[in-house]
Amino acid sequence: MKELGKISQKSVASDQVSILEIDDSAAGQRIDNFLLRVCKGVPKSHIYRILRSGEVRVNKGRVDAQYRLELGDLVRVPPIRVAQPSETARAPVPAGHFTILFEDDHMLVIDKPAGVAVHGGSGVAFGVIEQLREARPDAKFLELVHRLDRETSGILMLAKKRSALVALHEQIRENRMDKRYYACVHGDWASDWGRRRAVKEPLHKYLTGDGERRVRVQADGLPSHTVFNLIDRWPDYALLEAELKTGRTHQIRVHLAHLELPIVGDAKYGDFALNKALARTDANPGLKRMFLHAYRLKITHPATGATLQFEAPLPADCRRFIEQLKAANKGSNPETHAHG
Repeated sequence: MKELGKISQKSVASDQVSILEIDDSAAGQRIDNFLLRVCKGVPKSHIYRILRSGEVRVNKGRVDAQYRLELGDLVRVPPIRVAQPSETARAPVPAGHFTILFEDDHMLVIDKPAGVAVHGGSGVAFGVIEQLREARPDAKFLELVHRLDRETSGILMLAKKRSALVALHEQIRENRMDKRYYACVHGDWASDWGRRRAVKEPLHKYLTGDGERRVRVQADGLPSHTVFNLIDRWPDYALLEAELKTGRTHQIRVHLAHLELPIVGDAKYGDFALNKALARTDANPGLKRMFLHAYRLKITHPATGATLQFEAPLPADCRRFIEQLKAANKGSNPETHAHG
């Protein structure tokens, strides 16, 4: 029998019984989800079979898949055969190092670059979460609190304790997080909108014929609410601040496309001919990415209750694009708005 062990990504021995003591990284988690996490490479069907058969015990008693673990529980995991990696196994995940905006015992906040997925899947071998876990092999718990699209840069928050993850998810559900983005759009900001425009169009997710995920405005979609604040405007372009009131997939991108103000560089909902022109090496103004950046996040600390605000500066390529717009339109459009 394996000695009483701490929980880690490599907790379970395949050829012997393991006894794991539940710490605060797993307290409150369902036993089935816990086993899926610590039994890497084991099919979900097998996890549920050993639960049903009673081979998994908690404090020497049988439990069902819905049992929620408590601090100090002793979990008996039987010997489990793990599929051997094939010769065509995936390449190892490189350890990732990102700009850290904040870190304590409960949470980690980073500045994610554009072009990096937050997690693997859908043709992406790995993302931020896998790279950070590789870089921090001793981390007992590390989970994404929320997501950013692959091409969106900026503030990304991760929980280092399950209690922090639960508390932060509650803030998201109750709309108690203040999330702000910068977006540069192509088109005319209507003069009768003033400085602030709220969009409450419902959004519906669907798959294209190629199996790609997309979102559109649709009457029976999920309630969605974004507020756009005008910061600067030039002929054919505007710099906006977006306030997320709900957190739907591609919400900012689809709401702006609905206003006929597609985000510059948006490959899914944008102006494809414009994007191609802006991406040319000699383009001025020029940009080779989507101009959407999560620049500010205000939350309540999940443990202390203190108010925290994180900020990620606009990336250099986005700053350069704005400076090129300003230079190209210097003197031609006096209407520049201070952010209010």
